[in-house]
Amino acid sequence: MAKMFQPPKDSFQSRIKSRYFATRRDTIISIVFATFVAWVLWSLIGWALLNATFAPNAGDICREDLHGGACWSVVSTRWRIVLFGLYPFEEQWRSALACVVMVVVGVLSCLPWFWSAKRMAPLWVVGFAVFYILMRGGFFGLSEVTEQNWGGLSLTIFIFAGTSLLGMPLAIIFALLRRSELPWIARTMALVIDTIRSLPLLSIMFTFAIVLPFVLPDGWTGDKLYRVIVGYALFFACYQAEIIRGGMQSLPVGQEEAAKALGLGYWHRIGYIVLPQAFRNALPPTVNQFVITVKETSLVTIIGFFDVMASGRAASGTAEWNFAVIEMYVFVGLIFFVFVFSLSRYGAYLERRLGVGKR
Repeated sequence: MAKMFQPPKDSFQSRIKSRYFATRRDTIISIVFATFVAWVLWSLIGWALLNATFAPNAGDICREDLHGGACWSVVSTRWRIVLFGLYPFEEQWRSALACVVMVVVGVLSCLPWFWSAKRMAPLWVVGFAVFYILMRGGFFGLSEVTEQNWGGLSLTIFIFAGTSLLGMPLAIIFALLRRSELPWIARTMALVIDTIRSLPLLSIMFTFAIVLPFVLPDGWTGDKLYRVIVGYALFFACYQAEIIRGGMQSLPVGQEEAAKALGLGYWHRIGYIVLPQAFRNALPPTVNQFVITVKETSLVTIIGFFDVMASGRAASGTAEWNFAVIEMYVFVGLIFFVFVFSLSRYGAYLERRLGVGKR
């Protein structure tokens, strides 16, 4: 009778017992660690929620707070600076709408119906054009706002979108040139890729932002923001080209030979056989490269751009709010977390859907 009431071997209770309470040592370690985690979580909840101040313009209340809770008043009071930077106050709805447009483009890109070059490319080109028109103005009755007044989250999204839009086609071209059957083309491209990959991203940004105007003729330099995006896209393309080339090299040689035997031309072999499978095999590092690109957009603050990180520092850098620096950095960190975590989870979903890594 006693055996009838024992839980099945694969039940939740049995798995927990076998993993965390199998021996006396495991039991002690599990209890100590669980107690520590519970203490950390309770302290964090107390600081961030229970003892926190959320009301706007409550800096004086935060200074007099004896409980030591978080002062989210700095966020509720100065959030416009973080999201929009120096963008004119009365036109900030355009910056917000532009960010929504690019987020929608990103969401639509996740739908399988758009997983082709004929649909994905127009989606990003049109979405980026709408984003630029809303931000820059000068069209359709919108007042013009120059790039010097852009900032905050909208500038971060603009840099990431511009880098991805330029960098991915360049990466495909570089990967194809890198595996060219003509040795002088393949070796030259390999030298270019390895040279750029050996340089820090910050040095490339400084070169395109500061040094390049002294080399180019007058009228060819363009705005510093666009030069930085081109440099960042070149850096992205070199890393992504090696990722794509690795995906190509993982394909069986017989597939391309069979395509040649069937009479398929070069571009048909590349577009319908090689690249789709290469992107599938290179999916995990490709997602990781996009994650890195999102986070490294904050480097532009060093060369004078008012991105979301610099906007967060400016929002909490006044005498009234200089005590709430931690809260502002937590808020900016949450913004990055939402984008990066969503992207990484979508990458994990694609790996399961496409069966990447399974044999």
